[in-house]
Amino acid sequence: MLAMSVQTVARPDRPSPLVQPVASGPALLAKFFRGLGDPTRIRILQLLVESERTVGELVHELDSLQGRVSSHLACLRWCGFVTSRREGTNVYYRVTDTQVRKLLDAGADFLQEHCDEVSFCQLLDPKQLPKPMGPKRRTQ
Repeated sequence: MLAMSVQTVARPDRPSPLVQPVASGPALLAKFFRGLGDPTRIRILQLLVESERTVGELVHELDSLQGRVSSHLACLRWCGFVTSRREGTNVYYRVTDTQVRKLLDAGADFLQEHCDEVSFCQLLDPKQLPKPMGPKRRTQ
């Protein structure tokens, strides 16, 4: 059973004008997984597990817009999945630690056994849900 409580912590490497609320175990864990809840963010992590890369390299490999890649990197960095370093005019991104690789590997292993269930789950992909049929109206 996951039981954790997070207190507001000053992060000099990521200053924020916002006061972070205290989060409980299940809510914090759900927030953690929402950070991974986008295919582009997963692909960025997969690429960064292989080697560190610049935004330009990621844009090229993802065939995506620079602004979109930067937004996803900001999310991943803020959540602690990736970190960066500056070298001249380039900023290089890399995963924070080996736990990120283990997390991606665990997801891939889970999908080896449950690919069909996840693929067909309509609750997690609302755009695939059939439109609800409202109550039938009586005509008089």
